[in-house]
Amino acid sequence: MKQYKYLGIITVLYVAFQLISDITAGKIVHLGIFTVSATALYFPITYIFADILTEVYGYAKARSVVWQVLLASVIAGLIYQLVIWLPPAAGFDANDAYARVLGSVPRVLLGGWIAVWVGGILNDYVLAKMKVWTNGKYLWTRTIGSTIIGEGANTILFYTIALYAVIPSNLLFASILSGWFLKVLVEAIFTPVTYLIVGKLKRLEGEDYYDRKTEFNPFIIKG
Repeated sequence: MKQYKYLGIITVLYVAFQLISDITAGKIVHLGIFTVSATALYFPITYIFADILTEVYGYAKARSVVWQVLLASVIAGLIYQLVIWLPPAAGFDANDAYARVLGSVPRVLLGGWIAVWVGGILNDYVLAKMKVWTNGKYLWTRTIGSTIIGEGANTILFYTIALYAVIPSNLLFASILSGWFLKVLVEAIFTPVTYLIVGKLKRLEGEDYYDRKTEFNPFIIKG
């Protein structure tokens, strides 16, 4: 099996940005005309990592990383809930603040996990297929195209599972559209950076994988 120099660090960064997004998703900010989670600014970076993984190393490697990201998110989320459940020590007066920031109701946790996995798998699948269709040309079409599909699925699933019947339907719909738009916009803005990193990695790793004979079963974990 071929050994890669930079696959590990990209995986670590992908996991890190996912866990950062999990923690900070509750911070609501104003961005121009939009009122969204602060994660709209940097969660799309996880999709840039996914694009880089699929473009350079192939769908199987990227799929394996999606499973690793999901596992890390599930473990972190469950431990946060366990720590909240543990009784605070006498004199520790920050328990309510800790619970408010890190606590999540089960449907929010479940929605996040489902959204991360489905969105990540769809993003990688679309990019891998488009690379074969375009014979490796027009990278920007597949990075943005895969993000539209992946981020769309992620946003729709998370907001619907976590917030349906919790907030008014018109606000839910507006939140989905604004979050989706901003995530794709971030991807588009970072396209020149993606080009630079992809080109550099292909040269350094000696790899430019085409998924012409790949098994696309999303439930295979090993890359």
